Amino acid sequence: MRPDPYSWSAHPDAALGLVLLVVAYAALARRFRPGRGRVAAFAGAVLLLAATAFSPLDALQFHVLVAHLLQNVILAEWAPALLVLAVPPALAARVASLRPFRQLTRPAVALPLWLLVYFAWHLPPAYDAALRNPSTLLHLEHATYLAAGFLLWWPALQEHPWRLSLQARATYLFAAFLFCSPLGLLLALLPDAVYASYRDGFPEWGLTALADQQIAGIVMAGAQAVVFFGAFAYFFLRFLDREEAEPTPAGR
Repeated sequence: MRPDPYSWSAHPDAALGLVLLVVAYAALARRFRPGRGRVAAFAGAVLLLAATAFSPLDALQFHVLVAHLLQNVILAEWAPALLVLAVPPALAARVASLRPFRQLTRPAVALPLWLLVYFAWHLPPAYDAALRNPSTLLHLEHATYLAAGFLLWWPALQEHPWRLSLQARATYLFAAFLFCSPLGLLLALLPDAVYASYRDGFPEWGLTALADQQIAGIVMAGAQAVVFFGAFAYFFLRFLDREEAEPTPAGR
């Protein structure tokens, strides 16, 4: 049974997870003293996670593909970026000293791992299976999106352990966008609907299954472009500013 598309959801497990996350951050904040910007980033991440779990966006994902893909972008890209930004430098250095975490956040590992998670869950068999099993597979999908996204953003937004240059961060983020964007564009261009869960479309909005898929692909590509290109532009422009600020050697 699919939920009412406009209902607010009640997920005790998600609520417990968010409460534990807030309590853990509050406890760590007393020791590592994050600045206001980092606290604001954490609050933004919590609000986004709450929206994906409790707002009508959660119920709509069972009716329209565009809602589910938007939810995926939030969980795999937007919320993880804010969570990484929320980590104060002293805590980041402590966490980065752990060898397994150090290896998982290596750019050559984090990016392929995130892409693997992202593309694997969008394969029609896995996608439809997750929607048929919301209390198990769908939760696993969302958890892996969040974890892989956190690892993806770490080397771009934190100094430890890799200390990437500005141009390396810009290149890394551009590569992330370049490799992930074909998925949304492919969904928008395919001549047939590929997910059985949405084969009936959503008549209430006048959407056929194919129209829903086309809009969803465009929304997904656009949402990815906003976050990745925005971050890329930030580091690229900082790199250009630094290059212009460096003194020119005499005689040149």
